[in-house]
Amino acid sequence: MTVRQATTTLWRPTGPKELELVRESGWRAWPPRLPEQPIFYPVLNEDYAIRIARDWNVKHDGAGFVTRFEVESEFLARYPVQRAGGRTLLELWVPAEELDEFNAHIVGEIEFVHEFTAAP
Repeated sequence: MTVRQATTTLWRPTGPKELELVRESGWRAWPPRLPEQPIFYPVLNEDYAIRIARDWNVKHDGAGFVTRFEVESEFLARYPVQRAGGRTLLELWVPAEELDEFNAHIVGEIEFVHEFTAAP
């Protein structure tokens, strides 16, 4: 009998380049951070991810995407929830050097759920 571990749903707003790298991983892993990105920021709710993808990624990258994925809850306990402003603007701060280990605790595939583009 297989015991399924509890998971937590996380959301990630992303631009086209990062999304392509996730696609290349088979929808299984987040790519390494760039030198100017010392922290990986998944968020805890869909609305916050949509706001970032729509209002920031579109402005800076021409398109914004929202992904959803599950991570083992027990593993996530090491990352305290950070409030980035309002009470629903919640995220985790995963140090770049821990991203490979974080990826190893993703359960299933990273799902593509929303796309936003600049108006023509």
